[in-house]
Amino acid sequence: RELSQMDAEDELGLAEMEKLKNTERTCLEILEKYDFTEWELTEWSEQQAVFNFLYDSVTLTVVFGPPIDDEFFAAHPSRSIMSLDFESLLDEEQAPPSSCLVQKLIFQFIESQGCWQKKCPKLCYLPQALFDISLVVNRCRILGDELEFLQRWGAKFQLLETDIKDTEVKLLFSSSVAFAKFELTLAVSPDYPSAVLPFRVQTHIGDIGEKEVAAVLSRVPAGHHYLQRAVTSIHQNLLQAPR
Repeated sequence: RELSQMDAEDELGLAEMEKLKNTERTCLEILEKYDFTEWELTEWSEQQAVFNFLYDSVTLTVVFGPPIDDEFFAAHPSRSIMSLDFESLLDEEQAPPSSCLVQKLIFQFIESQGCWQKKCPKLCYLPQALFDISLVVNRCRILGDELEFLQRWGAKFQLLETDIKDTEVKLLFSSSVAFAKFELTLAVSPDYPSAVLPFRVQTHIGDIGEKEVAAVLSRVPAGHHYLQRAVTSIHQNLLQAPR
């Protein structure tokens, strides 16, 4: 009886190990698919480390303090961190509005986190800080790509104009087929695209207003390329035929 119980426990153990291996495989696949390593290390010395993000337009300088006794990081004595300083290197006068919006959202996130030195008092906390920043940079970079796509190819979706003011995106739709012209204003935040965007609608011609646009957007789930999918859905559902 004891032997059969041990056999059963061994089988359970093997099954659990197999389950963990499958979970690990799935996690690795997800990490490969969603690679959020958006930083590039440009300097590492006894005094500081410098990281660049977003085509070298954002710099993070990490100033090290003295080594910490009996603590190690990557086989080296761990270090205290005295400060983490972010700097924007974007030339806002020369940069396109989409890049300025992306930069604004990234720094909104950075400022919303309060004192980064308290979040990251020593070296072992730095990988998590880099991951948190990379995640937001990744999302905002994709938003910038979406805006550039709409500015270039918007005519395919009856999108007459894409205008960016501060952290608002204004989309002017016009369709002779649907006899409609209206402006959709979306408010974006550093959380994009994890939440549905607040919006307002101004009707210029026809009867497409807030109610009609809300009905379409309610069927567009938050997530990757939300803005492009929202525009595509409006085009397909509201601008293809007379209402």
